[in-house]
Amino acid sequence: MTPCFVAPVSIRPGARSPTGTTACQQAGCLRFSLFLPSSSHRQNPPARQAHRHKAPTMLFNFFYNRAEDIDLDKLAEKHPAVLVTDLRKTFKKRVKGKGSDKKENKIITALDGVSFSANRGQVLGLLGPNSSGKTTTLRCISTMSDPDSGTAQMFGIDVHKDPYLAREMLGFVAQSAGLDKVLTGREHLELFADLAHLDRATKRRNIEAYIEVLGLKDFIDRQAGVYSGGVIRRLDMAIALLHQPPILILDEPTVGLDVESRMVIWNVLRHHRSQGGTIILTSHYLEEVDVLSDKVVIMDKGVVIAEGTPTELKNSLGGDRISIRLQEFTEMEEAELACATLRKRGLAQEAIINRVRNNTLELVVSSSNARVGGEIVGALGEIGFEKLFSFSQSKPTLDDVYLAATGQSLSDADQVAKEKRTDKAMRQESMA
Repeated sequence: MTPCFVAPVSIRPGARSPTGTTACQQAGCLRFSLFLPSSSHRQNPPARQAHRHKAPTMLFNFFYNRAEDIDLDKLAEKHPAVLVTDLRKTFKKRVKGKGSDKKENKIITALDGVSFSANRGQVLGLLGPNSSGKTTTLRCISTMSDPDSGTAQMFGIDVHKDPYLAREMLGFVAQSAGLDKVLTGREHLELFADLAHLDRATKRRNIEAYIEVLGLKDFIDRQAGVYSGGVIRRLDMAIALLHQPPILILDEPTVGLDVESRMVIWNVLRHHRSQGGTIILTSHYLEEVDVLSDKVVIMDKGVVIAEGTPTELKNSLGGDRISIRLQEFTEMEEAELACATLRKRGLAQEAIINRVRNNTLELVVSSSNARVGGEIVGALGEIGFEKLFSFSQSKPTLDDVYLAATGQSLSDADQVAKEKRTDKAMRQESMA
């Protein structure tokens, strides 16, 4: 029998079609689930719900509650652009039980009371190592995952009570682009412009504008399958911005890119912010978050451990940063002795032993004392460490803020988290 395909219907995130197919949403590309109706559905088709439009609708539902009918200027006076309140999300993981071959469910807490806000025209940077909950937070905000509890709002609109309207108001760039290798870049832009129901003049104007600003002119009429990683990310960015959303969400948009592509994307983000757009981004590049963000939220193990402007967070440490490796391989007892000595003499406001980096001493010292470095070296020499393996002094960074809160640097925590995750676990998380 010849299979009969039907038009995709409106499916809420996580909901299933009559045959159990789950709606797939990815990156700047929201994919639509086609399903084969069973014989029972062909013979006895389900009755249409009264509130649905007669024409078949898709994941983007543009037939009612259109975003263009909303006055964002008035809403922005009363509400932040994005407001996340006490988000909680858990996952079940099948693990082998103790003393038994049977598997049992283990509850993994991805988000544990996450709250933050971003005003209109702000860039908010989410920082944290792998498995800290950044991507899960973005998925909850963008309606691709339902939280167990808590709320996420855009200009006062609950994204989970009115997901269709929320999707019209945002552009989303995920870690991996959902592009069709056969289509050209221009065909991708035309497809998504049509899905956004842009009129012909706006469609043509926006496509040409983003081809120009994102440097896609030399690649736009080639098939996406031959694109480099940098060109793919630029095209993905163009797709997300095509309908000029007031809120743009980006999950590590510049990871693995060359310097030129990173600078192109940075300039586009700055321009979008200058036009009143709100941007939420995650990144492993600390300098990127430091330069672009008006506000930073640092996460660890599903909770917010620090929040504020980059300058506020760095100033909260109260001084300069000094890193010391006493020897190439330092014993814990030696590191503890050195820390106790420096604290006793009042040379270090804070002293942390970084176990991941061979028990390196991470110190916060007074920035007003220009001779503090020499005094520390002298004090360590008196207790037997006359020749230090390494010594460095610098101004505080966002990595130091994370270090002060957790006892390890962001890069070290990221590496530890990567080592704990198997390939199978990462594939399952990407499909959650």
